[in-house]
Amino acid sequence: MQKTLIVIAGPTAIGKTALAIKLAQHYQTEVVSADSRQFYREMEIGTAKPSQAELDSVKHHFINSHSVTDEITVGDYETEALEVINQIFKTHSLAVLVGGSGLFIKAVTQGFDALPKAPPAVRQELNDLFTGEGILALQEKLRVLDPDYYEQVDLSNPQRLIRALEVSISTGKPFSSFRTNQPEPRPFNIIPIGLNTERRLLYHRINHRVDQMVEAGLLDEVERLIPFRHLNALNTVGYTEIFDFFDNKKSLEEAIDSIKQNTRRFAKRQLTWFRKDPEVHWFEPEQTDEIFSYISNKVR
Repeated sequence: MQKTLIVIAGPTAIGKTALAIKLAQHYQTEVVSADSRQFYREMEIGTAKPSQAELDSVKHHFINSHSVTDEITVGDYETEALEVINQIFKTHSLAVLVGGSGLFIKAVTQGFDALPKAPPAVRQELNDLFTGEGILALQEKLRVLDPDYYEQVDLSNPQRLIRALEVSISTGKPFSSFRTNQPEPRPFNIIPIGLNTERRLLYHRINHRVDQMVEAGLLDEVERLIPFRHLNALNTVGYTEIFDFFDNKKSLEEAIDSIKQNTRRFAKRQLTWFRKDPEVHWFEPEQTDEIFSYISNKVR
């Protein structure tokens, strides 16, 4: 059988983890996470990681694999993930890649353009801008320097904004000009699966998940991470809003509502990204039998 990577993509809270585990159990293989926040050991509740029972049910890679103090680029992830997948293929015919980070999935399936290194002083300047003036200042700077990438990037992700800006500033060329978008051939077959449902149901799932996070102790988790709040890993939905609560900028109710709203916006951007790929075959999260049938036909 040709080595095959099953890719499970879709918006947050849609049920990707549950499906990936079912597939891995059925095909007796392993799961590779493509979630750019679940790497971090210290970020448990706010990243909606698989439960311990789920982690024990099949072998997972890139869950709790790094600390928030580690810097992980998309290029780093591409290299490490391909090494892991090649190891899986030594003993299995199939592997499962799952996550909502479109850029990380693309890096594995198509390759990521090598980008020039920027001087540390440029990054520090941008981090200071973010700390002093917030994410809107980064967004505006990117809109001026690289309007093309501004239309594509996740504008709520300061790490992506800073990376694009440091390349643009240090080279004098738009970040987007370094992106060739030429897919790198992979020595394995790829079956991309997308999960989605009607917007009302998706938003209900998102709101419910946020409520569960709060009940599970999100506030305590974020409070423990206050000493690390300056790190890029913590500049993300579910954490920045609770930091605002601790800074007395928002009430707890306002912070929770902001998490729900920002997560819904993030889900819309995720869908926009994945829908650009005509190879993705879409299913409702409950269509497990149809998904298994589709994959079996593709594998044959």
